[in-house]
Amino acid sequence: MQTIDFELDREYVELKQLLKLTDLVASGGEAKMIIGEGQVRVDGAVELRKACKIRTGQQVELGDVRIRVR
Repeated sequence: MQTIDFELDREYVELKQLLKLTDLVASGGEAKMIIGEGQVRVDGAVELRKACKIRTGQQVELGDVRIRVR
């Protein structure tokens, strides 16, 4: 599994924005689609909320990629 360390420079980032910032999706529309299909996990649980607030210490998974938020 590939791991990406993402340095958070604010209180939180929305899930759809995080996927775009880490180049896992090309657009916000694509991010919304894959989140809505249940392909994204936050801290091991499927997350369907597109604007879910991701904070420092959380992990997001999409396929074989893990994002560690620091």
